[in-house]
Amino acid sequence: MNLNFELAVFDMAGTTVDEDNIVYKALTKILIEFGIETTLEEVLLIGAGKDKKTAIVDIIVKHNKAIPDKHLVDQLFDHFKTSLVNSYDQHTIKSFDGLILFFERLRSNGIKVILNTGYDRKIAELLLKKLGWAVGVNIDGLITIDDVSKGRPAPDMILKAMAVSDVSDSTKVIKAGDSVVDIQEGFSAKCGLVVGVLTGAQTKDQLKQASPHLILDKLTDLEAVLFQ
Repeated sequence: MNLNFELAVFDMAGTTVDEDNIVYKALTKILIEFGIETTLEEVLLIGAGKDKKTAIVDIIVKHNKAIPDKHLVDQLFDHFKTSLVNSYDQHTIKSFDGLILFFERLRSNGIKVILNTGYDRKIAELLLKKLGWAVGVNIDGLITIDDVSKGRPAPDMILKAMAVSDVSDSTKVIKAGDSVVDIQEGFSAKCGLVVGVLTGAQTKDQLKQASPHLILDKLTDLEAVLFQ
């Protein structure tokens, strides 16, 4: 492949961070506690990759056929964040094998690496700390839902990543993630390469619905594509 890329924007949980769907398990638990009889499978299908307030609203609408009260959403979201932080404190969080070396190869070839996520900054930075990663050392930046007005599938987080990386041409951007909305986000931003990976929230058949350029078993498989 022609190495004409300047920026790679990678999702966190399920794409670069191996956390066994802790976020969606926590969200499922809280929804059930608030009387929404959902399942992990449904939460993954509806909520994967979205900012979590939007995911909460979409799942409640699916069940109640009406937009929920904002106070209820805020209350549920606060409980979810507390539950998630507790879960992250209790579990081992690691990156997928080979990622640091892959990031180093990208960066040594002039491709900046930025992580983006539907998490808020507090949770995203907690994940980085648990991984031992730092901006300016292992990655070039972190963009969270707190940094933009619209989350996925809107292009805002990718456009923000481009702005902070001084990249003006979206065709020189790679976007990879483990959910349909990650892929939709990449196309919304008109990225030159949009990749789905199978290490996280959604299946190959689900990702195919968004028609990414590539579907890979894991993110590090992208190295062979870029540097063949």
